[in-house]
Amino acid sequence: MILTGAAIAQAVRSGDIAIEPFDPARVSENAYDWRLGDQIRVCTGELDAAGPGEFTEHTIPASGTVLLPGVLYLGVTLERTHSERYAQLINGNHSTGSLGVWVHVSAPLGHVGHGIRWTLEIRVARPVRVYPGMTFGKIVFLTTQGRPASYQEAGLKYRDTRGVGLSRLHEELAEEPACGS
Repeated sequence: MILTGAAIAQAVRSGDIAIEPFDPARVSENAYDWRLGDQIRVCTGELDAAGPGEFTEHTIPASGTVLLPGVLYLGVTLERTHSERYAQLINGNHSTGSLGVWVHVSAPLGHVGHGIRWTLEIRVARPVRVYPGMTFGKIVFLTTQGRPASYQEAGLKYRDTRGVGLSRLHEELAEEPACGS
């Protein structure tokens, strides 16, 4: 079940949810409206699951930056979110979707205990100018059933992500035996 806006605000007050920076005006009926941070990485070459990709990193100026179709962008949320009690689910919203911006389609789940500024996969249908600090999506908080296990305690590879994170799939591939072995 997802928390209502009132329950999110109460959980922030009680310390069960951390949203930094937190703005009570950004709490909606069943979500918190998160914003785009000011860092973006642009894919500059071929991506290969067996190795790290090539990206350039840029600061999005206050005047904005134009995103182009056919390019993979990795951005980051302005807010850092964390909860040892609730799982999190991040999505784009109607406002950005109506601009032809697809945000964070493949990895929307934040596990219990995962405290991060979210890395965002961003693609656009048409050229569109985006700005740091603009509302870019919604995050919902989910109650869990069963014995909770903290992401931080599990030792998972993305737990220490600070800014725009890159794929670490190549680390798994290096540890796995080759197909047919």
